[in-house]
Amino acid sequence: METEVLIIGGGATGTGIARDLALRGIRSIVVEKGDINAGASGGNHGLLHSGARYVSNDAGSARECMEEADILRQTAPHCIDDCGGLFAAVQGDDENYVADFPNFCEKAGLDTTAIPPEAAREMEPLLADETIAAFRVRDGAIDPFMLSLENMAHARALGATLLCHTQVVGFERQNHCITKVWLEKTGTGERFSVEPRQIINATGAWAGKVAALAGATTHVLYSMGTLLVTQSRMTQGVINRLRPPSDADILVPGGTVSILGTTSVRVDDPDRIRPTVAETNLIVEQGSKMIPSLEQTRYIRAYSGVRPLVSQSSGVGDDRTVSRGFVLLDHASDNLDNFATITGGKLTTFRLMAEKTANLVAARLGNKTPCTTKTAPLPSTLDGKWTEPGIAPSVWFAKPAGKKDKILCECEMIPESTIDAIATALRNSNETPNLLTIGRRSRLGKGPCQGAFCSTRVLAHMYNQGALSGPGGVDDIKAFLDERWKGQQAIFWGDQLVQAELTEAMHCGLFDLELAQPGDHGHDH
Repeated sequence: METEVLIIGGGATGTGIARDLALRGIRSIVVEKGDINAGASGGNHGLLHSGARYVSNDAGSARECMEEADILRQTAPHCIDDCGGLFAAVQGDDENYVADFPNFCEKAGLDTTAIPPEAAREMEPLLADETIAAFRVRDGAIDPFMLSLENMAHARALGATLLCHTQVVGFERQNHCITKVWLEKTGTGERFSVEPRQIINATGAWAGKVAALAGATTHVLYSMGTLLVTQSRMTQGVINRLRPPSDADILVPGGTVSILGTTSVRVDDPDRIRPTVAETNLIVEQGSKMIPSLEQTRYIRAYSGVRPLVSQSSGVGDDRTVSRGFVLLDHASDNLDNFATITGGKLTTFRLMAEKTANLVAARLGNKTPCTTKTAPLPSTLDGKWTEPGIAPSVWFAKPAGKKDKILCECEMIPESTIDAIATALRNSNETPNLLTIGRRSRLGKGPCQGAFCSTRVLAHMYNQGALSGPGGVDDIKAFLDERWKGQQAIFWGDQLVQAELTEAMHCGLFDLELAQPGDHGHDH
C-alpha cells in the first residue's frame, strides 16, 4: 500500500489534518489504534474556549483560542452550542485577580463585559449567593465527536482513507527518510505495511512513544484531567470560576448534560489512567462553591483524559504552568526529512494545528495549494449526526404515521432505525458495527442507566438483523459494559449506586457475564 501522507492518530488534529490535506488535493491514510477520538479528543470538557481562561498566564494561547473559536463558529456551526459563558468569583476568591481580570482580557484582545452579581444570577439561577463578581465572555460548547467524524467524513469523500483499530508497530528507515511503516490490526494481529512519502505523528499524549519508534525524540508530559457528567443540564452557558486556573473551575453544558472539571495530575503512562474517588470528591467540593447544587446533583459518569504538554524540562511542578500551546516538530535534528510531530494544544485550536502541519508537509511534497479550512464550511454528514443529543428522538417523533420503530435506548430515545443507520455507515467505512463503535457514534449508553438496558436490546436487535452472528456478542456486551463501569466506579453514591447494583444484578446475577473470558463463549445465553 502506498500513500502520499500517513497520519498516525484519529483525534481532532489527525482528522483535521486529513481534511486540510484532502482540500489541497493530497491523499492520506489515517491510522488509529483505537477508534475515532479514543484519546484526549474524546476526554475533555468539549469547551469552545473564548481564551479568557488563559489571559493571566498564557496570552498567546488566549488569542489563538479567540481567533480559532470565531473561525469554527463560521465554518462548523452545527458542531457548536454558542451558549456563551460567565466568569464568576465567590467570597474568598482572590479579589486582586478579580480586579486584574478585565485588564488581562483587554491586553489579550478579548471582549468581556462586567455584570452585577444579581444580573449574573438572573442569567444563571444556580450560581452561588456568595457570587461577588461576574464577567460575560464568548465561551461555548463543541461536540468533539461530531467534529472529528465530520472532518474524517469530508476527508474520505475527497479521497482519504481511515483505518481504525490499527496500530503502528515499526518503521523502516534509509538514510534520512522513513521508507516503510509497519501496521498491526489490534483485533486480529494481522500485519501489513504502508509506504508513505510523508508521515505525521498526531498521537497526542502518545507522540513521544511513536516518535521513539521512528528513532526521533519528543518530550511529552502526561497531565491527567478528570471530569464528571451530571444527569441533566445545569446551566444555560459555560460557568468558569474567576480565579487562576485550578481544579474543578469549569462547568460546560454538553447538550442535555453538564460536564464539571477538571483536575491536573502528572501520570507516568497515558494508557493507565482512571478517575479516582479522591479526584471526584475534590471536583464536587470545588465546583459546588460556584454552583452549590453540584453537591447534591446526580452524576452518571466520570472520565479522564491526558493532556500532552510539551516542555523543555521533565522536572516536577504544577502542570498548569506549562503552556497549553501546541508544538510542531519537523525532526530535522533527528536527521529525518519526512517525519513530523504535532502535539500539545487544545480542542479549540485543532484547525490551526492542522493548518500548520499541512503547510509543512505540503511544502515537502512540492504542493503549493493554500489552506482553505479557514473559510471552507465543514459539511454536515450522517457520520456525525447521531452524536448530537436530541437528534435521535426528533427523528423518531417525525416518523410517518403508522411506521413501527421500536425505542432501544430509553434514556436517550434511540430507535431501531438509528442503530441500523449507524451500523450501515460503519460497514460502508469498512468498520465493524458493535456496541462500542455504535456507542462512540451516538448517545447509546450515555444516559442514567449507562447501558444496563439498551446494551441487551441493541445486541438482540443486531442479531435479529443479521448484523451479528455466532457467540461473539458475549465479548461485545462485556467490553461495552466494562467501559461504562470504568466511568462509574469513582461516583458510586446516591441514585447511581442503586443503578449500578441493578446493572450488576441483571448482567451478573442473571447472565453470569462476569464469568465470561475473552473468546470464551461457554456462557452463551
